[in-house]
Amino acid sequence: MPAWLPRTVAPSCRVVAPKAASVWPFDPAQVVNRGFGRDKRLLTPRQFKTVFDSPTARAPGRNVLLLAHENQLEHPRLGLVIGKKSVKLAVERNRLKRVIRESFRHSQDALAGWDIVVVARKGLADLDNPELFQQFGKLFKRIARSKPTQAQTEPGVADGPRT
Repeated sequence: MPAWLPRTVAPSCRVVAPKAASVWPFDPAQVVNRGFGRDKRLLTPRQFKTVFDSPTARAPGRNVLLLAHENQLEHPRLGLVIGKKSVKLAVERNRLKRVIRESFRHSQDALAGWDIVVVARKGLADLDNPELFQQFGKLFKRIARSKPTQAQTEPGVADGPRT
């Protein structure tokens, strides 16, 4: 036993409370993870190229362009293209990334099944954080609304029976 510990303290004295019953009013397995882990990001050049080559949805905004491509996953993924040419200062680029990611985190339950690339243009850094958050919330909603429904993708289903 180290000399600095009092002799009255046991080396592994730990109190463990018994586990209580779950107090969640819903099934935790059905809760959407609102994190922004690696699975929620576009990481490779191939993933970005897929979105750039064939976007199925576009949402132009003030000083920004959102391109989206449907993925076969149950969650959305986000990629950011904020170049030095469009936003000069690294501090501003990092601020933009933080705000865009946060807005994405709050909107991701409506964006399931999309790969989204955000392309920044000059002047985007002039907006303050609440304006950016609001603008990206609207753009993400626009992308979510543009997803074709199951009835639109299956031919003949929406037409009804033919006689």
